[in-house]
Amino acid sequence: MASLARVILEFQSGELSRDEFVAQLDSALTTEQLGPTRLLEMLYDAHRQTPLPEDLFLEVRRRIELLRLSNVAAGGEETGIQTTVELPSLRSPSAGSAGAGGAASAAGSAAQETIKGIGDTLNNRFVLEECLGVGGMGTVYKALDLRKLEASDRKPYLAIKVLNVQFRGNPNSLVALQREARKAQVLAHRNIITVYDFDRDGPIVYLTMEYLSGKPLSQLLRTPGYQGMPVRAALPIVRGMCAALAYAHERGFVHCDFKPANVFLTTNAEVKVIDFGIARVFQRPEEESDATVFDPGSLGALTPAYASPEMIEHREPDPRDDIYALGCITYELLTGHHPFDRLSATQARNADFKPQRPANLDARQWRALRAALSFDRDTRMPSVVRFIAEFDNEARAEKSGTLAWVGLATLAVVCAVTVGVFAFRSGPSRHQAAQTEAQATQGDQVDRAGGASAVAPPPAPAPRPALTLAAITPALAQVPCSALSGAVQDHALTVRGFLSQRYGAAHLKETLAALPGVDTVSLDVRPLADDKCDVARTLAPYLVRNWQAGRVASLQMRPPSGLLTEHDSLVVDLKAPPFDSFATVDYYQLDGHVVHMVPSHLWPDNQMQSNGSYTIGSSAGDWTVSKPFGSEMVVLVITPVALFDKLRPESETRADYLRALETRLTQIGGQYGQDRLLVDFAPITTKPAAP
Repeated sequence: MASLARVILEFQSGELSRDEFVAQLDSALTTEQLGPTRLLEMLYDAHRQTPLPEDLFLEVRRRIELLRLSNVAAGGEETGIQTTVELPSLRSPSAGSAGAGGAASAAGSAAQETIKGIGDTLNNRFVLEECLGVGGMGTVYKALDLRKLEASDRKPYLAIKVLNVQFRGNPNSLVALQREARKAQVLAHRNIITVYDFDRDGPIVYLTMEYLSGKPLSQLLRTPGYQGMPVRAALPIVRGMCAALAYAHERGFVHCDFKPANVFLTTNAEVKVIDFGIARVFQRPEEESDATVFDPGSLGALTPAYASPEMIEHREPDPRDDIYALGCITYELLTGHHPFDRLSATQARNADFKPQRPANLDARQWRALRAALSFDRDTRMPSVVRFIAEFDNEARAEKSGTLAWVGLATLAVVCAVTVGVFAFRSGPSRHQAAQTEAQATQGDQVDRAGGASAVAPPPAPAPRPALTLAAITPALAQVPCSALSGAVQDHALTVRGFLSQRYGAAHLKETLAALPGVDTVSLDVRPLADDKCDVARTLAPYLVRNWQAGRVASLQMRPPSGLLTEHDSLVVDLKAPPFDSFATVDYYQLDGHVVHMVPSHLWPDNQMQSNGSYTIGSSAGDWTVSKPFGSEMVVLVITPVALFDKLRPESETRADYLRALETRLTQIGGQYGQDRLLVDFAPITTKPAAP
């Protein structure tokens, strides 16, 4: 590879075109393995001798200032995120500054328009405010969305990946970005960055995605003096990486360039995997036509230090390729250094390089990590799920503790049953003996009293059996058009939930009071519009389960009364259950349609953390109340996995949606258990604005 000085000289002498110069720039900077200060000195010296075009000079300077020394020495890894460097706008200069040494050819002014930088705007909408990183396929910027700013959106920023010039010259580059956007929409997961769309502004091709605040894992690993972290501290990061990869692998995708620079640690302590830019589909017959037209591996965006031997040898992608990279990153996270001293996998294999066991791993963890680092797919850890199950000692300990508790509880039950059976079997004989003894005693008394009998007092009445929930649950389930949850204490019954307006609370109280063992009935029920009976029939079992558990997942309207007027914003607060889950929030309108609030194009991320709190909608009017007006409802559905594989239409008929919903809930419940399916209702009343 050529050095920076040589690349500049070849451009100045006319040996390299403008696009060729930019295409070789990143590799030249990597080859130098020098710090930013020395690289800038080289640039200034070359520029003083023969001035570069202004925009190219600024572009080279920008890349040098964003290039961290530790990442330059990392063998081609993407640069870390830098947020402190302020750079000038890279606007196109006048035609008079067209270039030197033959480079100012017919491509001059037209080509100069293809470089965008800080201060520029894409499609009169996205203002590039800060460079977040320079990578193999493009440069990522923090951008202000003027449309969101105009609408007073609380989150007006997003990230934009602008495709590098050399990739724009590649006929497959636009296909690459389109594939990335499509894959990212499929890979909607809390630990994977959300990608919105791709577009172009003239020759500029770009991708819009979620803006993240934090730093890449590579920046942590390259911190001077970093020598690894304890397993307990590293486990949350490892779990996040594994969750993202496992989710992608389940859907048939291999990342193909998994490395520390593509793992982002947010300021909210979340782990996000980024840049599925060259991810390739495996075992997906429906994608075969794509593979024959476009091979993302042909773009050559691999990182040798983290690529498996099979990837370097251009074999078909496999999830175990990502597992090799995962093993390298995990090892580096724990020890502070790469398991093979940053040699490529093939170099390490040829040198018979064997990584040393980290001192802070137990035997089982080391077996899992060593298997992930295998140079051979056949002996490598077979899946990410298996790796984290073997490596996560805290989860194993928790599971073992739970199993031990269950074992003790089971033993206690067995002992209790055994004692009960013994008592049952021996009870009649003891009773009979006692009865005989009593009769004999009574005869003795009669004899001593001269024939006068002494009659014992009658036995006390048996205590009244307590009321049980099992006794009243069938009665609650038979109430039409309802979703009712009961609680009992002695002979008092309390019922909460939703009840048809037609059935009425008075009728319900009378029906329940007539049940055997019920002395008092207390009702805390909200009316349910009669046209929502189909919703109740489909979702009542899941709502009742949620309320029986203490309403562990909840949906609360703003205002809590649920009284809304035309043009009011629809805002809801969510409380997540005590386990990681996915939320689906739907607005059931009076006209028989369902508007999907979450997930949707407006709110695509619907994964919730355990016991988390979330707000959907905003005062800016993400969703607003409009006619027809009356009794409507917002519904929360909690599932352990995404409810549907892809976004549903923005609005659809209630009948169609409920059929699809019932089918999916049955499938998910059969696979993951009914206890992970929860529902909550929030009836609302809408009315027109005052004239």
